[in-house]
Amino acid sequence: MAKKIKRSMIHKELRNLGSFVRFFAGRPSMKKFIRIHKRQVKWFKGRNITKKDLDLEQIYVDDCRVAIFRPKDLKPNAVGLLWLHGGGHVNGIPEMESDYFKKFLLNTNTILFAPDYSKSHQEPFPKALEQSYSVLKYMKDNASSYGINTDQLFVAGVSAGGGLAAALTLYARDKKEIEIAFQMPLYPMLDDRFTESNKDNDAPMWNTKSNIIAWKRYLGDKYQTDDVSYYAAPARARDFTNLPPTLTFIGGIDLFKDETVAYVNNLKAAGVETKFKIYEGCFHAFEVLSFWKSVSKDAIEFSLNGYIYATKNYFKKQKQ
Repeated sequence: MAKKIKRSMIHKELRNLGSFVRFFAGRPSMKKFIRIHKRQVKWFKGRNITKKDLDLEQIYVDDCRVAIFRPKDLKPNAVGLLWLHGGGHVNGIPEMESDYFKKFLLNTNTILFAPDYSKSHQEPFPKALEQSYSVLKYMKDNASSYGINTDQLFVAGVSAGGGLAAALTLYARDKKEIEIAFQMPLYPMLDDRFTESNKDNDAPMWNTKSNIIAWKRYLGDKYQTDDVSYYAAPARARDFTNLPPTLTFIGGIDLFKDETVAYVNNLKAAGVETKFKIYEGCFHAFEVLSFWKSVSKDAIEFSLNGYIYATKNYFKKQKQ
């Protein structure tokens, strides 16, 4: 069993915040996650989140609401970025992460499509994956209408959204209909099975108890059985070839650390160009909760610089 996360194990810049998050997080439950989701919908959908920087459009692709964000000075041949929000598959909406992905839009020529995919208490796996793929296909099929360069379809997300992004690249690779040029699954939720870092992990923000509840709801009776698809838990994949260049980072005490390290090692072994950093002593989503801290600024800069590099260097021609 992994050791409990003591205060001394947390990065010195994050210790007070970690104690605060732990104190107010309370005991996780599915009912609590659903209540949080309802509050997120009520709060974020009613806010003016674009301000002066971005334009926001909402469409529906099949049965999925999609928020489309673009800078006001968007130029032709833009990168098409599919952004998948976090929330453990149990809560969250795209708008809640607008401050996060805004930096990618304001520093590159990118248009971003953010699906409000179904949560597991609405419909479990594979609904979210199927919706995400439908939106990606919509982006490809309607690229000219949005000024998207079809050779630069990118996929990214954080936490459960990062895991969904990793699953989507595997799914797209296998279906052979859409080419993804780059993926950025940040501190991704990849494996329903226990690793050393997610056993008995009580780190702030997302812990083992939360993780078990979330995976059980997402997978149902297949949870931790041999019947779990690698499209649900990408760490279960055995073939990592022909996947796009990848960037990710993880906190050293994040319960997803071991599965992320294993995923990165598998990508590298398969010859996939990969950029990766571990931030020792940092817990799940630390850079969001403490964006003003130097360690968080470093993580944000790492992902931003990596994304800027990707827009200049990673292209994948679509098959006719």
